[in-house]
Amino acid sequence: MIYRTEKDILGVVKVPVDKYWGAQTERSRKNFKIGSESSMPIEIIHSFGLLKKASAHANFEFGLLSKKKRDLISFVCDEIIEGKLNDQFPLVIWQTGSGTHTNMNVNEVISNRSHVLMGCVLGEKKSFIHPNDDVNMSQSSNDTFPTAMHIASYKKLVEETIPSIKILRENLEEKSKSFQDVIKIGRTHLMDATPITLGQEFSGYVSQIDHGLYSIEKSLDHLSELAIGGTAVGTGLNAPNGYDTKVTKYICKYTGYPFKVAKNKFEELSSHSAMIEAHGALKQISVSLIKISNDIRFLSSGPRSGIGEIFIPENEPGSSIMPGKINPTQCEAIIMVCTQVLGNDVSISMAGSSGNYELNVAKPLIVYNFLQSSQLLADACTSFSSFCIKGIKPNYQRIQEFLDKSLMLVTALSTSIGYEKSAKIAKCAYENNSSLKEEAIRLGYLTEIQFEELVNPSRMV
Repeated sequence: MIYRTEKDILGVVKVPVDKYWGAQTERSRKNFKIGSESSMPIEIIHSFGLLKKASAHANFEFGLLSKKKRDLISFVCDEIIEGKLNDQFPLVIWQTGSGTHTNMNVNEVISNRSHVLMGCVLGEKKSFIHPNDDVNMSQSSNDTFPTAMHIASYKKLVEETIPSIKILRENLEEKSKSFQDVIKIGRTHLMDATPITLGQEFSGYVSQIDHGLYSIEKSLDHLSELAIGGTAVGTGLNAPNGYDTKVTKYICKYTGYPFKVAKNKFEELSSHSAMIEAHGALKQISVSLIKISNDIRFLSSGPRSGIGEIFIPENEPGSSIMPGKINPTQCEAIIMVCTQVLGNDVSISMAGSSGNYELNVAKPLIVYNFLQSSQLLADACTSFSSFCIKGIKPNYQRIQEFLDKSLMLVTALSTSIGYEKSAKIAKCAYENNSSLKEEAIRLGYLTEIQFEELVNPSRMV
């Protein structure tokens, strides 16, 4: 590999000649060779592109940056936003906890790419755009990185996670409506209970999703607050008065989303309660999805020796040794995804508590896990909805069989003959392997007509 030399305050560093990053990025790349699948999320890089462009325009309006520099920075930022420079951001999340290395990676790439756009050769002379003095003007890593965290997380939730969950919710509601008249036996403690309709059962799933969506959408308001303008410790040192408002205005213009200046920048730099709150909502919906998925795989268990009250789509062979076996793979996949989200929530909670005085020092970990959870849930909900929920059908014969044999239909008799007589009917029916009707008549508690009038599943739901 051919190298060029770059300088920083610590000295000279060799950098691959075809790369736009500089000395500080190269130091981080060599000093933090940790993990093989933990690169800084590209969403963070694209969000930095938005932020640096907005900052350049704001600094120009304050008379701090020339038009030529503003336009060069903006042009490169557009390339970053469009993904044209994705291969220029090699750093992992296991770096400085403030994300300074990634902030400088972006600054250096913008500086050196601008240098090339002006017809110059990398390394031959000082760049017209300075990474710190120009690209990072009025900023600190301590306020830019959390700003990028919020932009990336907000966009991910709004553009991918929420829409995917809503599609799943709509498919569950469609099933709930179509199953509304399918009367089946309910179950509590895994044991037979009183009747319920399959539609009512699915309506519970819809409600769980509704509450989860409400929590996610509610968290967006806090997540929309941006730390930019706080600079090093939240005081705004080295940033002009009103800089935060101007930058935020541009970010809103570029994204179309209602971002706003953080109410308290000291909190935004030193803790990440907005991220914790939003991920808590992802945890909430993950818990619901695990419950829903487990219910569906148990209800579809069998096909002959399980509950088997519903049919799920047969997507692929389920065994390498047992011919004809089909498994509830979509249920298993989304359960694993949601389990990962729960683990991520623990990491984010611990990382969120890792602030000391004016700075949280686990920012990369927080946003890495947050974006992973958001993406996994978006993908898994789409898959679960498309390849499982849409194709669910009732097994009417099995449902009726269980309903007819259920002893808990006796509950309908309690208000007429009392709890103890009803319990005796159920106990005798179980011991004698007979029906509730037979035992009610044999014990002399009810006539056949009276029993059939009282025990009517359609009136019990």
